[in-house]
Amino acid sequence: MVKKIKGFRMTGKSYNTASPMQDEADLKIAIPRAKLVEILLERYDRLPEIDRKFFAYGPVYLGINGAFAGLIANSFFRRLLNVTQGLFTSSLPMAFLPFMTTIAVYNGFVSKPLLSGDLNCPTCAMVRGGLVGSVAGGLYPILLALPINGGLAARYNTAPMPEKGNILRFWIRVSQPILKKMSFVLLLQALFGVYLSSRNYGIYIKMLQLPHPNIDAEELKG
Repeated sequence: MVKKIKGFRMTGKSYNTASPMQDEADLKIAIPRAKLVEILLERYDRLPEIDRKFFAYGPVYLGINGAFAGLIANSFFRRLLNVTQGLFTSSLPMAFLPFMTTIAVYNGFVSKPLLSGDLNCPTCAMVRGGLVGSVAGGLYPILLALPINGGLAARYNTAPMPEKGNILRFWIRVSQPILKKMSFVLLLQALFGVYLSSRNYGIYIKMLQLPHPNIDAEELKG
């Protein structure tokens, strides 16, 4: 008798990977969620070290790219608005915030769902990775640079500020050339996010294929 659980197919006392494209009804959890997470974490610990390091530190590289995107966007806005003051005070948040935000969002939308068995669709994983890379690691740094450098420009009167009623139109016009210049960065971040999530999903599948030594059919039925 074969009994299916989320992400697994049980045959006797061993597990094999279930098809990611099977019906939703076949993905119902037949064991407590806490037990499932425990099984996944135990298998994660038994992965080769290179896989564990890539899974754990891959988002850091995406975050580093996000930090560079923030510094590039900051430089573009400073040149456009003729801001020469506050280089350190504007560069620090433009590197730190995108770095931390990108890592946190990727872990929240890709890494943790994989380790908890909530993400069983390779396409969904790659879409999430691409969106995290382009939005959190690309678009967010650009949007963050706008108020930081706009505030500096207004404080030091380095560029003419818009009149009331034209603020939104003014900043859209200011941001358009920078968005065009940063389009390659957005694309690069999206592609890297897709690559990272696809590799992580492959590691997840490898993790599922490892046998669990302490689980048998009677325990799962309970």
